[in-house]
Amino acid sequence: MKITMIGSGYVGLVSGACFADFGHDVTCVDKDAGKIEALKAGRIPIFEPGLDGLVAANVAAGRLAFSTDIATCVREADVVFIAVGTPSRRGDGHADLSYVYGAAREIAENVSGFTVVVTKSTVPVGTGDEVERIMRETNPEADIAVVSNPEFLREGAAIDDFKRPDRIVVGLDDERARAVMTEAYRPLYLNQAPLLFTTRRTSELIKYASNAFLALKITFINEMADLCEKVGANVQEVARGIGLDGRIGPKFLHAGPGYGGSCFPKDTLALVKTAQDYDSPVRLIETTVAVNDNRKRAMGRKIIHAVGGDVRGKRIAVLGLTFKPNTDDMRDSPAIAIIQALQDAGAAIVAYDPEGIDNARKLIEGVDYADNAYHASEGADAVVIVTEWNQFRALDFTRLKTVMKAPILIDLRNIYRPEEVARHGFSYTSVGRAD
Repeated sequence: MKITMIGSGYVGLVSGACFADFGHDVTCVDKDAGKIEALKAGRIPIFEPGLDGLVAANVAAGRLAFSTDIATCVREADVVFIAVGTPSRRGDGHADLSYVYGAAREIAENVSGFTVVVTKSTVPVGTGDEVERIMRETNPEADIAVVSNPEFLREGAAIDDFKRPDRIVVGLDDERARAVMTEAYRPLYLNQAPLLFTTRRTSELIKYASNAFLALKITFINEMADLCEKVGANVQEVARGIGLDGRIGPKFLHAGPGYGGSCFPKDTLALVKTAQDYDSPVRLIETTVAVNDNRKRAMGRKIIHAVGGDVRGKRIAVLGLTFKPNTDDMRDSPAIAIIQALQDAGAAIVAYDPEGIDNARKLIEGVDYADNAYHASEGADAVVIVTEWNQFRALDFTRLKTVMKAPILIDLRNIYRPEEVARHGFSYTSVGRAD
């Protein structure tokens, strides 16, 4: 099967490489000529474990290619996936669908023969209807079936998520597309991955509802963490106690500084806006968005309190900048708001992240960057763990105490036991546990 992937960003590149690994003939298309040339040269523009090797293997096998020639790639394709960005629109919070609609027009202008056009990008309910309208208006003779097929990829584990999915959701209103989509995912279907066919609008809402529910779980346990601190309980034990209930489950019940990344912030906001447009407000999600936004800044106040109530002129080492480990993605990372809060209070910030420093430089001003955790901690009045990279899970506290000005550790991910840190002579602050 010949597949064209419009967009060579995170979703398009991972999906394209995985489809090629299944044996399909895949071309990833992008208007950014520099990105395409880099991919052709074997340079991967994002950090995702295992992606460089997967891309290289399938390029070498002749199953994966990269191009800026959308016209030729669309004409030759059996299936065209739209995997472009849908960022929050500046000013109103709605999803910006201009890239999706632009891709739809270009596909319509170049399509040849019956072609399934699949929206892989995360889009609000009704976007598939508009994509179909645009394409038929652009080319009334086009023989197309427009399908929704949302992605459920976790950054840092995207390849495994694609190849071993919990479910594959396909929304269609044209039954001709069913056989084509079944063939595209046939290797997974044979491994009994659930292939769920729905209507197009249902599929679009499944994606938003999934992300909103997970964001709600994170926000819930964060609020429980605040309550635990007040009443003298342990949020980790609370999370375990409720997570053992099969109706609740243990995932996404880890207290921390709030959610970030490319999906949850924009998708929860887009769902709120969609619900308002349809006069069916989603109050729980509205509250989730507000609580999460406030929490990031509150973590800055928590750090200031742990350092003695005043950080003016003090040096704070921040370990971890990306919104989660095993990615270089800084989008809506809690570290951004936390650092800004500390800077506003007069602190000097030195930071280290294994993969996110280049992207952090573009988003945060006035920060010094170190090349490892210990260099970042030299002369620091406090060390703050914001992202739970593995290399921060076994810090040498003896060495750390030697290089720091004051032995203060603020652990916003609860990766250490309080008694362990205290044994090394540190003042220790975590989330939802007694200090």
